[in-house]
Amino acid sequence: MMKIGAVMFFTSDSMQPAALGRALEDRGFESLWVPEHTHVPTTRMTEYPGGGPLPRPYYEIYDPFLALNAAATVTTTLKIGTGIALLVQRDPIVTAKLVSSIDQLSQGRFLFGVGNGWNRDEIENHGTAFATRHKLARERIEAMQTIWTHDVPSYEGEFVKFGPMSQWPKPLQKPYPPVIVGGAFPYAAKRAIRYGNGWIPRADRLEHDGVGVVIKKFRDIAADAGRDASSLPISIFRVPDDLAKLRFCQEIEVDRVVFSLPAENQDRILPILDRWVEVKRELGV
Repeated sequence: MMKIGAVMFFTSDSMQPAALGRALEDRGFESLWVPEHTHVPTTRMTEYPGGGPLPRPYYEIYDPFLALNAAATVTTTLKIGTGIALLVQRDPIVTAKLVSSIDQLSQGRFLFGVGNGWNRDEIENHGTAFATRHKLARERIEAMQTIWTHDVPSYEGEFVKFGPMSQWPKPLQKPYPPVIVGGAFPYAAKRAIRYGNGWIPRADRLEHDGVGVVIKKFRDIAADAGRDASSLPISIFRVPDDLAKLRFCQEIEVDRVVFSLPAENQDRILPILDRWVEVKRELGV
């Protein structure tokens, strides 16, 4: 059955994570997702994909792990996910500890959405070379997977290196929370197939070539790589409340759709949730 979740840029002026988490769980939604931006440089070497200046929530957003933990503490079934965490801006040893901790504290409800970013200025402020960020991200994911699955992990890569260590707790989910790779087809999709446990494309980018066409190509590439499509669930972000399009997602067995919420207060958010409750009812999920 297709799952439905929501994604939101939480700020100090928006509806807060705990309140939204309760509202989503009470209405039967599956998951809450939080994006990440550590900061937004005032320079601009890379254009915003949406066109024009970056919206304020991009540089006002809370840390995703803190926001998600706040939601987890007041819910019992709602899954919580980074949508997405920017690994090229994160130390892998520290992030491995964060993921294990939030997975334990949420009783195994964490979904680790990851991505490599598009904002060159932001990425390079963290000492990451933009041109080699994809290899860096892969090594950081491999290193974290090693930390989560070994009592005495070590890792030797081009960018990530550490000798034998101890780090606990390990994640509650085994072998670790799903690593769900975000980004466009075909490059991010291929990264998801190489080292991920799922793929996060955006609805608006799938529309250009056709949702069904792109998803079939993804599954074909996965099969050619020896991956079982059932081990690579697809979570489409920023879906509209269009019943025909959502029913098509059901038909092609999309695992999850995630709708966007504005960084607004409760009076603005709750009517949107109630509209989606009706959509959920129409879809029979």
